[in-house]
Amino acid sequence: MAELKTKLRKVVIIGTGFVGSSYAYSLLNQGVANELVLVDLNKDKAEGEARDLNHGMPFGAPMKIKAGDYSDCHNADLVVITAGANQKPGETRLDLVSKNAKIFKGIVQSIMDVGFDGIFLVATNPVDILSDITLEVSGLPQERVIGSGTILDTARFRYLLSEHFEVDSRNVHAYIIGEHGDSELPVWSHVQIGGIPLSRYAGIDDLYSHPVMTELFVNVRDAAYHIIERKGATYYGIGLALVRLTKAILNNENSIVTISTHLNGEYGLDDVYLGVPAILNENGVREIIELDLNEKEQKQLEKSASVLKEMTEVAKQAIKE
Repeated sequence: MAELKTKLRKVVIIGTGFVGSSYAYSLLNQGVANELVLVDLNKDKAEGEARDLNHGMPFGAPMKIKAGDYSDCHNADLVVITAGANQKPGETRLDLVSKNAKIFKGIVQSIMDVGFDGIFLVATNPVDILSDITLEVSGLPQERVIGSGTILDTARFRYLLSEHFEVDSRNVHAYIIGEHGDSELPVWSHVQIGGIPLSRYAGIDDLYSHPVMTELFVNVRDAAYHIIERKGATYYGIGLALVRLTKAILNNENSIVTISTHLNGEYGLDDVYLGVPAILNENGVREIIELDLNEKEQKQLEKSASVLKEMTEVAKQAIKE
């Protein structure tokens, strides 16, 4: 594979709603990019966000920020798509599938038409399915089309475990894998606190049936629903998660993160996007990390993949109509 040498450190955000603007704000605060372009159908909104961010430049990191259009994608290192229909209260991520698949077809075609040859990062839900749609429409190599996947679910899992056991979340190592949604699963067999397996640290023989641990995972899985009920949308957490992925790419970190990526035989699964740990650098996905799952976890992952494959077919049919 030809290597992509990051030179401009240029990021284009498609969509300046809550997620896109939270991501842009986090990028400015953390000084990750040199150039940031905001693109939205509502050009006034993009212009307003750019002006507002620029006015905070003396308190942040020097970078160029402007509102633009699809033509600005031609030399971008990274295009992050946050545009699409929002998830409504009571609506699952998968309910959005046909609506957003059609929106994505137009967005991705417009970006490719200007000669884009960088990395796509998809954040719009249902993220696994829309990552697959982005791959199909763009024709880019699969390692350069990724989704935010279960990176936020994993962060929620680590946070709630850290809160329960009163340990810094940075010292909790755990993964949520599968769909970013209702069929996701916790990999209890690989949860560690300070390098110690959770079962030994907590003195719990069966983490899968332990009522407190079960409730903790349910709160991870349903976190978005609880937040949407209370404030209408989730955006700070995912905005920060997108910055984490941006750092891994632009800084060529070779970091292990749980992202939505295309599987080709890994975990015994083929031709499906779902969240798994992967090594991420400036060329995209360098390698998928295959955790040694137990039988229960493997079956759950296969079920999650089955759900996603079925809905991806619905999405692919929608973009053909």
